[in-house]
Amino acid sequence: MSRAPAAPVAGAAFHSRADEAYAELKRDIAEFKLVPGDRFTETEISDRLGVSRTPVRQALFRLQQEGFVEVLFRSGWRVLPFDFDKFEQLYDLRMVLETTAVQRLCAGSEAVDTAMLDELAAIWLVPAAQRSADHVQVAQWDEAFHCALVAAAGNAEMARVHRDVTDRIRIIRRLDFIKQPRVDATYEEHAKILKAVQARRGDQAAMLLRAHIETSQAEVRKITLHQVHLARQAGATRPR
Repeated sequence: MSRAPAAPVAGAAFHSRADEAYAELKRDIAEFKLVPGDRFTETEISDRLGVSRTPVRQALFRLQQEGFVEVLFRSGWRVLPFDFDKFEQLYDLRMVLETTAVQRLCAGSEAVDTAMLDELAAIWLVPAAQRSADHVQVAQWDEAFHCALVAAAGNAEMARVHRDVTDRIRIIRRLDFIKQPRVDATYEEHAKILKAVQARRGDQAAMLLRAHIETSQAEVRKITLHQVHLARQAGATRPR
């Protein structure tokens, strides 16, 4: 006797739409389609995403809790200005996590994921002629590089905290890749860090990584709203 198909779980599609709206809006912020100071209404977002206002509202409340947007009294929503003090604190935490991770990588623990390190080498230890000129792609690879260093060290809780930090600094971090010299420097610095890890020189790897993060942190302090709008223009003209 055939069994009747199970009834759909009430609210499953509804929550999925809210999750999708959340992911899309967060991506818009990270890719500078929405920049600090931009104002919008739930109806505008609903029409653009092709979903009802309820999942859009849920997504916006979630982004509000994470510090990306704020609700304006009777006038919609606004993307929050950058909180540079918070970014400074997150960069400090990132530095602690990543330098600890490379020390663990160089200690030769059985928990180390060497395959993950090999994958990083295939991207970053390449001749200059084979380097990517796509700033957006390099920014994504940079984020993946740092996450992989921590994940490869084998401490799941450390990796979880690092992913949360990465998520919260993504928008400001990608501004570091507008200029070609920073892209070139990233390749050079990542290569040196990886070679030190491969040679199991923990102190050297941690020193190189600390200097690399401090350089990025210093660039963050120089960011202006003008640069943010330049990033939005670059994103609008980039081929899809």
